Amino acid sequence: MTLRIAGVDEAGRGPLAGPVAVAAVILDPAHPIDGLNDSKKLSERRREALFPVICERALAWRIEFVEADEIDALNILQATLTGMRRALQALAPTAELALVDGNRLPTGLPCPARAIVGGDALEPAIMAASILAKVARDRHMLALHREFPVYGFDGHKGYPSPAHLAALRAHGPCPAHRRSFAPVRDCLSSLVRAGTAA
Repeated sequence: MTLRIAGVDEAGRGPLAGPVAVAAVILDPAHPIDGLNDSKKLSERRREALFPVICERALAWRIEFVEADEIDALNILQATLTGMRRALQALAPTAELALVDGNRLPTGLPCPARAIVGGDALEPAIMAASILAKVARDRHMLALHREFPVYGFDGHKGYPSPAHLAALRAHGPCPAHRRSFAPVRDCLSSLVRAGTAA
């Protein structure tokens, strides 16, 4: 019997706003998926096309969001590891081995695990997880854009682009901003000094 191997990856560690998204995927050897790759090497159109195929053909998959307030409380590394643990714990059927992209493993996992640096370019299950995490997070940022249009989340997805930093200076942070990240923290400090902080 084939071992049930879950690939685990995240999207959104670097942005100033929005959640970090983590996905865990157990691929089905009986239903292979053509075209898997590191999500960063695929076009948005290709990622969107692969997303439903992965969800349909995988033995199990799960996407977890860790929101800005929890990132601020834990720090981004611990928030990412927490999301990975939640995603693996929620898989049904459960994984018998987890392959985690990166060099750190979460504690309290429901199965043995191995960290693989650059795993999203090596392991199909991690590639699938990277695609689910990236697409889910981008869709979430589009929803945040509709709620807070002045920041341009539909374009930069929360990353610290010049346009995002300018909007942050002009409008201050919104509830989706990560207050523990230096540019947001500096913006809040400036607002306090100017006497305009709530």
